[in-house]
Amino acid sequence: MADHSASNIATADALTLLLHNQHALAAAIEEVAVWISANGVQVVADNAVMSMETLDTNAKAITDAIMRIRQS
Repeated sequence: MADHSASNIATADALTLLLHNQHALAAAIEEVAVWISANGVQVVADNAVMSMETLDTNAKAITDAIMRIRQS
C-alpha cells in the first residue's frame, strides 16, 4: 500500500509541475498575442487566443486528475 501511495504522490507532483509549465506557456502566448494584435496581425493573435483556450481546457482536466490522484 505504501508503494502505491508514494507512486500517487510522485505522479501528482509530476503532473503539478507540468501544469505549472502549462500556465507559464499560456502566459507567454498571451503576451505574444497582445503584442501581435497591437502590431496589426489580428488573425495570428486570434489563433494564439484559441491555443490559450485549449491550454485552459486541458489545465482544468489536469487539475482534476491531480486532485483525484492526491485523494486516493
